[in-house]
This record gives sequence, C-alpha cells and structure tokens, in this order.
Amino acid sequence: MSTQGAMSNDKNPGRPRATRPSRESLGRSRGGLTCKIHLAADSRCRPISRVTTAGHRHDSLAFAAVMAGIRIGRRGPGRPRTRPGQVLGDKAYSSRAIRSHLRRRGIRAVIPEPADQAGHRAKRGSRGGRPPGFDAEAYKQRNIVERAINKLKSFRAVATRYDKRDFVYRGTVDIASIRIWLRDPVP
Repeated sequence: MSTQGAMSNDKNPGRPRATRPSRESLGRSRGGLTCKIHLAADSRCRPISRVTTAGHRHDSLAFAAVMAGIRIGRRGPGRPRTRPGQVLGDKAYSSRAIRSHLRRRGIRAVIPEPADQAGHRAKRGSRGGRPPGFDAEAYKQRNIVERAINKLKSFRAVATRYDKRDFVYRGTVDIASIRIWLRDPVP
C-alpha cells in the first residue's frame, strides 16, 4: 500500500520532542490565545512590578520574578527598597516554597491556606505542623491588586492584547503603568 506525499523528516520518531516555554507569553486555552499579567502594586493601586506569562501557566511560577522586580525609591539618598512590609496573595500563592522565600526575606505573608492543604496537614496529625499565620483583617486589602489590574485594563491595548510579540505588549503595559503613575504622583 503506498502513501500519498513525502515521508516524515523526523530523525527520532520514538522520542517526544522537548517543548520550550513560549517566549511570546501566549497560552492556548478553550477561549483561544491568552496571557496573564502578574502584578505587584502599592497601596494606591499603582503598578510597581509586573511579569507577563502564558495564560495556562500557574500563578505561582511568576512570583519570584515579580518580587525580584520590586524597586521602591527612597526620599533622599540611598538604595531603593526591594522588600515590601507584607505580601497579600490569593490561595494560588499558598505553597511551601513561596512561604519560605518570604520568611527568608523577612516579609510577612498574608496568604490563606487552601482547604486541601489544611486537610492534608490535619490528616498528618501532630506531624502536620502548625497552620500558617493568617491575618483576615489585612487580607481585606488584597483588592488593591485587583483594582490595579482594572486600572491597567482601562487601556484598551492592555485589555485586548492585539500585539503578537511579548516585548511589544510589555511596552504597552509599561506605558499604561506610567500613565497611571502620572495621574497619581507621589506626594
């Protein structure tokens, strides 16, 4: 039986191909191509640090990159601050690695513990350890990041992402961030 067309050029048909992470921060999902903006914001809903990833990537993978991008200028001379007083995050950021990273740097974590992690800890009994500290009153301020994202998405180019290349989209997000900072400067 003859096949139509040329044979495959794959030299190693049995071995699965290694896939590289997308450099364009575009992820395939049921809704099409998507991307995420991971953001750190100050108390006045102004973006401080941001990272873009593909839409299907987990939020916690960009945490270290967002934290590394934080630079808060001081009044007068001196290096910029790179360590916030506390980090408010949702349940996606509740992992042992993130909590230990914050503890090492002396940053207070205000991240709720998911029900499955609490269940696993309770199932281990006394070996499960103490539950992580959680300040419910401070957690109410987590909407600051959501409001900062909404401010960014008020710019149509950020909300829709028609840009094919990630560096162009990051530039668009940077320009939107600059406009947000110019509307609400530091007193």
